[in-house]
Amino acid sequence: MERASLFSNQKRKTGGILIPVAIFALGMIVVRALATPTTGLLSSLAARTSVRMPVTSAVGASIVSSGKPSSKAAQYSSFAPLAGARSSASLGRSMRGLSSCKANGLPIDLKGKKAFVAGVADDQGFAWAISKCLIEAGADVSLGIWVPALGIFKKSLQMGKFDESRKLSDGSLMEFEKLYALDAVYDTPEDVPEEVMNNKRYAGNSDWTVSEVAKLVEKDIGKVDILVHSLANGPEVKKPLLETSRQGYLAAQSASAYSLVSMMQNFGPIMNEGGSVISLTYDASNKVVPGYGGGMSSAKASLESDTRVLAYEAGRKYKVRVNTISAGPLGSRAARAIGFIEKVINYSYQNAPISKELTAMEVGQTAAFLLSPLSSAITGQVIYVDNGLSTMGLGLDSPTLVDAEAPEPVAQ
Repeated sequence: MERASLFSNQKRKTGGILIPVAIFALGMIVVRALATPTTGLLSSLAARTSVRMPVTSAVGASIVSSGKPSSKAAQYSSFAPLAGARSSASLGRSMRGLSSCKANGLPIDLKGKKAFVAGVADDQGFAWAISKCLIEAGADVSLGIWVPALGIFKKSLQMGKFDESRKLSDGSLMEFEKLYALDAVYDTPEDVPEEVMNNKRYAGNSDWTVSEVAKLVEKDIGKVDILVHSLANGPEVKKPLLETSRQGYLAAQSASAYSLVSMMQNFGPIMNEGGSVISLTYDASNKVVPGYGGGMSSAKASLESDTRVLAYEAGRKYKVRVNTISAGPLGSRAARAIGFIEKVINYSYQNAPISKELTAMEVGQTAAFLLSPLSSAITGQVIYVDNGLSTMGLGLDSPTLVDAEAPEPVAQ
């Protein structure tokens, strides 16, 4: 496909996914505002450069299933809950996300890049969406799948259960380079307890500790450019912190935070310079989210802190970048283990600045950007992809605010 370059009057072929260029468009508005008939260079630039911005509908207009907001509410919103609830089918739409990882904007070209994504278990969730966007951009993607889930994943893949989700923008089905069994709770074979080693769910698999998988990856595909950590588990996540055992707390830390450290220790040496690493976190790391217990909020806080330290250490030692994405709620299979994910999604829909459901592909596109050379100066950061919910300090759906209205904007 040919697209006009944003930086020249030449046309070039691009095979990668694209990200929005609102900032560039804003710059062009300024250029046109400054240009006059006598400013040859500026007027020439404005005339020669065109930016096609995506067409979007009014925020939340297609999500509300019943009732229509008043004109005043449509303009300024209200402190009262949004009219109507999310439709029952909307969760499925948010899981599928966008049909393609492509959008208008700057090209992301990852041709020739090798990626290892840890944490895919099915065709739902963020890890799958990230993998799809990386493949759409041209990367070769291998997966690390939890040992007990690997057999089910392979069978579902072979039976075509994922075919609809595998469709790329050109109509082809995405393919994975390699599938590896992985349990990132264990660094070496010596760390594995006998009861786990003899567990029938692990039968028929070998070389699945972090160090072993890293060696297999290096042997099979050589050095990697991209590393994705989408791993979390809290066996006591439904328990309040005051009722969480030491064992449960430390298990959450091990699976959800230290696993990133372990992966960096073992995959860092086999990453190419200029490579990029991302993980996935949640805003409970620095805010109280009742029900997100068992030490998981602490584990996410650790993950974010470790991201900053690893960005420094791995940046100096391996010349790679490390960031984490703080994603809003998504009704994935893993998230349903919390037990109240639908309520959290509803809360986000009613209180976030952008009143719509988050899609997995929106996180996937952000990840593709962070894992590409376009973000070469970004490292050690927590990037929020949550429709702006993390910026809010007061829930608009509070019963005390049901009859209150937001103040009207001051006229300029």
